[in-house]
Amino acid sequence: MNYRSARLSTAFLIAAAATSILRGQAPAALAVDLNRPKAPVSPTLYGLMTEEINYSYDGGLYAELIRNRTFRSDWTGLLNWFLIEKGTASAKVAVSNDGPSKALPNSAKLEVAKADASSPAGLLNEGYWGIAVRPNTRYTGSLFAKSGGEDSLPLKIALVANQSGQVLASTSVSIAGTAWKEYKFAMQSGDATASAENHLELTIDKPATLWLQLVSLFPPTYHDRVNGNRIDIMEKLAAMHPTFLRFPGGNYLEGDRIDNRFDWRKTVGPLVDRPTHPSPWSYHSTDGMGLLEFLEWCEDLHMEPVLAVFAGYSLGGQVAKPGADLEPYVQEVLDEIEYVIGGPGTKGGTLRASHGHPAPFPLRYVEVGNEDSFDRSRSYDERYAQFYKAIKAKYPDLQIIATTPVKSLRPDVLDDHYYKRRQEMFAMANHYDQADRKGPKIFVGEWATREGDPTPNLGAALGDSAFLTGLERNSDLIVMAAYAPLFVNVNPGGMQWSTDLIGYNALSSYASPAYYAQVMFGSCLGDHIVSADLSGAGDKFFYSVTASAKSKVCVKLVNGSSTAQPVAMTLNGLGSGPHTARLQTLKAETTWATNTIENPERVVPVRSQLSLKGERLEQVVPGYAIQVLEIDLK
Repeated sequence: MNYRSARLSTAFLIAAAATSILRGQAPAALAVDLNRPKAPVSPTLYGLMTEEINYSYDGGLYAELIRNRTFRSDWTGLLNWFLIEKGTASAKVAVSNDGPSKALPNSAKLEVAKADASSPAGLLNEGYWGIAVRPNTRYTGSLFAKSGGEDSLPLKIALVANQSGQVLASTSVSIAGTAWKEYKFAMQSGDATASAENHLELTIDKPATLWLQLVSLFPPTYHDRVNGNRIDIMEKLAAMHPTFLRFPGGNYLEGDRIDNRFDWRKTVGPLVDRPTHPSPWSYHSTDGMGLLEFLEWCEDLHMEPVLAVFAGYSLGGQVAKPGADLEPYVQEVLDEIEYVIGGPGTKGGTLRASHGHPAPFPLRYVEVGNEDSFDRSRSYDERYAQFYKAIKAKYPDLQIIATTPVKSLRPDVLDDHYYKRRQEMFAMANHYDQADRKGPKIFVGEWATREGDPTPNLGAALGDSAFLTGLERNSDLIVMAAYAPLFVNVNPGGMQWSTDLIGYNALSSYASPAYYAQVMFGSCLGDHIVSADLSGAGDKFFYSVTASAKSKVCVKLVNGSSTAQPVAMTLNGLGSGPHTARLQTLKAETTWATNTIENPERVVPVRSQLSLKGERLEQVVPGYAIQVLEIDLK
């Protein structure tokens, strides 16, 4: 990320601290002993959690531009598709019980009774609140089609501006014959102004009958992945330096009913063989983001996969009873794991290779279910044990995560979730300080300070950062942590859950103050916790100190008060120096200051640099501020 940059001298900082002291405010004392490491820091502490909510995949990260590419319909007609009848053209469209595959047995049947070159007819797709078109950009697409006769039928494909009607990019394909075929195409925009106020048109210029299915269009994608992800959003994720990805999600994993769960077997292979399914958040998933796409997402950002697997419980209360009823789902999970890590001689590895990825993926963690404390049947203990024993029998090195405490056996890792207001998150900063180190390790799999809409404000970032200092100080126990939800489409109707880390529309994306706090914390993290003690600070002041031997010291300071806090730091073991220190500061005048899609850089980190000659540093942390100080040890 390109942060706003500034340089503040050591003299200025010391003078500011002295001014505060003269006004009667004694500095807090932060005593750090670099010669006393306390415990190792988890190398996988900071990562990502994702699920299909707020149009996170379809209409978000997943770069598909066509909305309802499989022509689902309701009483109003084909969702997001509209009939085109230009000039004197006459046509009608309906759903046909004829499709290109078992997974997609239906299609759109377009019957054009009258059309010519000046009066074409066809279909229009509105995209996800528009279709982004940028200048000099190549768009690639595909569709399945057949016609009512053997003669070649030219189909024009165009991206068209909503207001002017200008054709921004176009191409054509010739539909040949009465059998279903896939047609691929590409088109290039010219010097168009970047805008999302555009739509797709598919038109023919003579009377004919045409069947269409799986109309797809992609812009350039991150790392040029086929069926890939949006570049701008992926770049923001990369800047967070995430070490893992928990997928495919929480509620999205379970579904409202068991038959609406994330069934990985229906999400792999060609898109034409993916039947799609309803998500729990009142819209439909294309399943374009399938199991392999999640794994490739991990590959692109150098993250470990944390595989969440269906555990026999759905949100509507359906439960597969432990024992024989649950066994098919246990086998489903074993097959899924084999798809991820199986070698060339395994059934799963062979299937994965046939989908274009011969090499196995790394896997250490498997999470059984999601928030199973909500299961009124209270069967999770037995269900978890059944999955645990089956997975361990075949894959003894995998770590199995439980979503709620269980008594029948000791889980490897326990998943904690927290959604709270800022003051509650301040209190959570010390939550794990006295936690039992003899129990399972902890994965804070979902957490967020819920202030701000649709994305968090600075107050939420302060709550988040206070909580993160506690996770860092206890990262011998906390193996992983992930903010949730990660994404939100900010268009009207795009949000089902407020306070989301990254916002976007069809054209652009922006980062919240809470996002920048995550980037700052992830940018500097040592490999061990350092002995440190804070005294004389207010109850809204928080800290953590980690270091890497002979490399760096990372000091995190969070001031949740409106009043500036001077801090006198003693860094025993730092040496006389000189040492270079890089400072990042995120602050605002009020806790409600925030960023928006229109104003994305109201609250962003400011960088500065310090030079230390000794082991003492006097620093002023402004009110409502988050600071990350990185000091070189070399």
